[in-house]
Amino acid sequence: MSAPGKLTTTVSTKGQVILPSAIRQRRGWDPGTRLVVEDTPEGVLLKPAPAFAETRPEDVFASLRYRGRPKTLEEMDAGVLAEAHRRHARD
Repeated sequence: MSAPGKLTTTVSTKGQVILPSAIRQRRGWDPGTRLVVEDTPEGVLLKPAPAFAETRPEDVFASLRYRGRPKTLEEMDAGVLAEAHRRHARD
C-alpha cells in the first residue's frame, strides 16, 4: 500500500506508464499531449513539450520580406498602439 496522498502506477511489459487521471486533469494533459522526459537525480521529470522548436533571432531575422522604406520607431509605435486599440475594442 502506498503512503497517503501518493499515487502509484506500474510499468507495463511495453515500458508504458499510465499517469493517474488526477494528475492528467490537474495538468491539463489530454490524450495526445506530447511530454518531454528528463532523467534527474531525484527521478524522472515530465514536462509538456514546447509547441514550437526554440529559435534565436538570427534564425528568423529577415524571414519575411518587406518592400518599401523602413518604418521609423514612431511609425512602429503607432502601429502597435493601433493594433492594441483594435484588439481591445473587440472585447
